[in-house]
Amino acid sequence: MPVYEFTSTSDGRPVFRKYSTRPDPRFTAEAEGLAALAATATVRTPKVIAVGERELLTERIEAGQASNDGWRQLGWQLGALHSIEQPCFGFTSDNYCGDTPQPNPSTEDGYRFFAQHRLGHQSRLALDAGLLGGREISQLERLAARLPELVPAHGPSLLHGDLWNGNVLFDRSGQAVVIDPACYWGWPEADIAMCALFGGFPETFYQAWEESWGPAQGWRERLPLYQLYHLLNHLNLFGGGYRQQLCNVLDRFA
Repeated sequence: MPVYEFTSTSDGRPVFRKYSTRPDPRFTAEAEGLAALAATATVRTPKVIAVGERELLTERIEAGQASNDGWRQLGWQLGALHSIEQPCFGFTSDNYCGDTPQPNPSTEDGYRFFAQHRLGHQSRLALDAGLLGGREISQLERLAARLPELVPAHGPSLLHGDLWNGNVLFDRSGQAVVIDPACYWGWPEADIAMCALFGGFPETFYQAWEESWGPAQGWRERLPLYQLYHLLNHLNLFGGGYRQQLCNVLDRFA
């Protein structure tokens, strides 16, 4: 596992360092995601200072206090990010969601991308590990086939990909800074679904995102569909504690 520390460069610049004693491809993947987000000039990310096989150096964010204004600004910024059209579903390369490899092949059809490379990928891992049985796999397959009925058609946007409460910092000015992305080009509502999954964000954030991006009616009711990907990932990473939550969503939609 990577080690984290606050340190300084040789010229005295304060930085945040992730490092490992052995090569770790997650460092490059994270740097690529931070760079992709930064290039949109929407959400703020820590600046990447250096990246290599064994370490990632980024700007150190001096912690401040969260506020309703800060959350509202982040909602507007995320809506601006989601408003930028992307060429296809997928990404420039495969990367990771947490410690799990995340396949991002170039795909024209968003339903096929989510079915095969999000739900299908994670469910195969869970089946191989003995974490899911035939009933749950059949439910996932039925749900994947119904995605065009359940999810409004929309083109791809750049997503943070793992935007839960622990991946948002606030600097001393109160501005939000997003960290640890698992970027890909996908459905914007999938980003919001992760925001709402583990503890959630303040309501002012969701209101601002809705005003900024303008999702189709009923987006809140669809969030559990997208959350299946992250519930499967947490099941694969941490074990059976997430199985019941996953099964509750499957019973509702499949």
